[in-house]
Amino acid sequence: MPQLATEVQSSEKGFSRFLNFIERVGNRLPHPFMLFVYLALFMIVISFVVSLFNVSVKHPGTGEVLQVKSLLSGEGLKFMLTSMLENFTGFKPLGLVLTMMLGIGMAQRVGLFESAIKKTIIKAHKSIITYTVFFIGIMGNIASDAAFVIIPPLAAVVFYSIGRHPLAGLAAGFASSGIGFTANILIAGTDALLSGISTEISTTINPDVTVTPVDNWYFMSISTIVLTIAGGLLTEKFIEPRLGKYEGNAEKKELDFKGDALESRALRNTLIAAIIYIGVIALAVFFPNSPLRNEEGGIIPSPFLDGIIPIIFLFFLTVGVTFGVTMKKIKKVSDVPELMTDSIRDMAGYIVLVFAIAQFIAYFNWSNISTLIAVNSADLLTHMNLTGMPVIIGFVFLTAILSLFIMSGSALWALEAPVFIPMLMLLNYHPAFIQVAYRIGESSTNMVTPLNPYFAVLLAFMNEYDKKAGIGTLMALMIPYTILFLTIWIILLVAFGLLGIPVGPGIGMYIK
Repeated sequence: MPQLATEVQSSEKGFSRFLNFIERVGNRLPHPFMLFVYLALFMIVISFVVSLFNVSVKHPGTGEVLQVKSLLSGEGLKFMLTSMLENFTGFKPLGLVLTMMLGIGMAQRVGLFESAIKKTIIKAHKSIITYTVFFIGIMGNIASDAAFVIIPPLAAVVFYSIGRHPLAGLAAGFASSGIGFTANILIAGTDALLSGISTEISTTINPDVTVTPVDNWYFMSISTIVLTIAGGLLTEKFIEPRLGKYEGNAEKKELDFKGDALESRALRNTLIAAIIYIGVIALAVFFPNSPLRNEEGGIIPSPFLDGIIPIIFLFFLTVGVTFGVTMKKIKKVSDVPELMTDSIRDMAGYIVLVFAIAQFIAYFNWSNISTLIAVNSADLLTHMNLTGMPVIIGFVFLTAILSLFIMSGSALWALEAPVFIPMLMLLNYHPAFIQVAYRIGESSTNMVTPLNPYFAVLLAFMNEYDKKAGIGTLMALMIPYTILFLTIWIILLVAFGLLGIPVGPGIGMYIK
C-alpha cells in the first residue's frame, strides 16, 4: 500500500508538471488576433525569400505552373493594399456566422435556451437524469459558451437533490458541454463558422468543391446519441462509484422551476411554432416540382441545401420571437432588431479576429506557397506510403495536442486549414471529412487544459461542494471522458470512412 501511494503521488506530480508546461507555453502565445498578424508578416517575409530561388509548382487541378510570388514586390504590395477590404468582407465565414447569430443570438437573448435547458433537466426522471444531462449538455453548444455556466451547476444541484454525488453531476455537465461541444443534432454556429473557412481554402485546389454547414450533420447527429449513452454509462459505472458517497454539507438549493406557468406556456408556444415552421419547410421541399429541389427532383445538391443558412436563421427568429412575445420580453416590433443588435455586439471579438485571419489566408494563397506546401506534402506522404485512414487519425491527434494550447476553435482551424485541407485534398479526401477529423480532435481536449477560460469558473462550482477540490480533482474527473470521447469519435470516423457512410448529405470520405 505505501508503494502504491508513492506511485500515485509520483503520477500526480508528473501530470501536474505536464499541466504547468501547457499553461506556460499557452500563456506565452499572443492573442489570436496578433497571432495571425504575426503570421501574415511572416508570410510576407517567407514569400520574398522563397521567390529568390525561383521556386514553382504545378497546380494539381489546372496543370498550370505557378511561380512563388513575393509579397514584397510591386505586384505584392499592390495586392495587399487593393485586396484588404475584399479579403475581409468577402471572407465566407463572416456572413455565414453573423447571419446565424442574428437568429440564434436573438433566441438566446430572450432566454429561450436557458429556459429549455433548465426545465428539461429539472423535469427529467431520476432513472434517466444522467443521460438527460449529457444530451442537453452536448446540444447546449447551440447557446455557445452559455452552456458552460448553466448546465454543470444545474446538473450538480439536481444530482444532490436526489441523493447522488453533486460532483458526478458537475462532471457530467462539464464533459457534455465542453468535450462534446462540437456535436449537435441541430445546425449550430460552429457548423457555419468552420464550413466557411473550409470552403475558402478548398476552392484554391478545386473551385467546384465547397463545404456547407450541413456537410457534417449526419456524423455529428450520430455522435450526439452515441456520446450521450457512453458518457452516461461512464458517469454511472465509473466516475460516481469512484467518488463514493458524498459526505459534504453543502446547502441544498430549491429546484422548483421559477415562473413555471409562464415559461411552460412560452415553451409550449415555441414548440408549436417550431413544428409549424418545420412543417411549412417540409411541404415546400417535398411539394411536386418544388423550386427548392434540383432539376432531377433531388435534394443533394439543391437550392434547399444552398439556402440552408437563411432557413435556419428564420427558424431561430421564429422560435425566438414566439418565446420572447409570450414571456413579454418582446413588447414591440422594434425590440427584435434591438435584441439582434445585442447579439451581434457579442460577436465583435470574432469580427476583429476575422480581419486578421482573412489577410493571412489571402497572403498565403496569393503567394502560391499554400499550393507549394500542399503538393510537396502530399507527394511526401505518398512516397512514404502514409495515406489512407492513418493520415486522418494522425491529424486528429495533432489537433487534439494543439487544442491544449490554442483555445479558440476558429483560430486553430484557420491556422490548420490552409495547410491540411489542400494537402489532404490532393490525396482525394473531401474537405468536409477533413473538417470532421479536426472537430473531434479539437473538442476532445477542451476540458483538460488550464488555458480554458472557464477553468476557474468550473473550479469555483466544484468548491461549493468540496472545499479541497483543485485542478487535480477536475483533471481526474475529465480525463476519463476525454479518453472515452476521443476513442469513440475515432472509431466512428474510421467506420464512416471505411464503410462509405456519408458524414453529411452526399458527403463521403473522398471527393467524387
